[in-house]
Amino acid sequence: MTDYEVIIPAAGSGKRMGAGFNKLFLELNKRPVIAFTAEVFLADPSCKKLILPVQPHDLEEMKRILPRSEKIVFARGGSERQYSVRNGLELAGSCSVILVHDGARPFIGAGLIAALAAMAGEKGAAIAAVPVKDTIKRAKDQIVTETIERSSLWQIQTPQAFRTSVLKKAHEAAERDGFLGTDEASLVERIGHAVHIVPGSYDNIKITTPEDLYFAEAILKKQGGG
Repeated sequence: MTDYEVIIPAAGSGKRMGAGFNKLFLELNKRPVIAFTAEVFLADPSCKKLILPVQPHDLEEMKRILPRSEKIVFARGGSERQYSVRNGLELAGSCSVILVHDGARPFIGAGLIAALAAMAGEKGAAIAAVPVKDTIKRAKDQIVTETIERSSLWQIQTPQAFRTSVLKKAHEAAERDGFLGTDEASLVERIGHAVHIVPGSYDNIKITTPEDLYFAEAILKKQGGG
């Protein structure tokens, strides 16, 4: 098993959820979403540190709802996810592999985490993804301009896993160039490092909109936690 540390950016505002506060505090089966997510990593012996970049006004609430653990450390949250991850990287320790995971993905499995950490240790960069199921079309002014061949399309999830040295190099390049990426893999791609896909799970959803809570409750019930 590959030892790793994980950064869980937790500095969001919940705008897309319409919550007006950090969506990670929303409850699933009467427990905050972030608690489900954190406990997966806290239960994994290969996880040596859990780094949570948090906005100062959320820090006390985050400490209250999370289990007490020496593995958990807090970093200052940034105005963008990328900046939060960068702040978290400053607290990374001696592990050669680091994962970045969405706090709003509470259904991540231990097997996928282990596979990603191992792949990152071997190849340098690995991301979880599932094949796109739906037909995808490109459009302009709500008029279809192209139907995209979906056999090569993947829906990207987290965790994303990297050699710590690779992710630090990618962040340094992004900061130097003023580049803001959509995820950590996009930063690694732009420095020319290959990113390998590890098949994920369709249950590994991200709770982003109110509708997602319905799906989350169904998944929790299927897994026996509802």
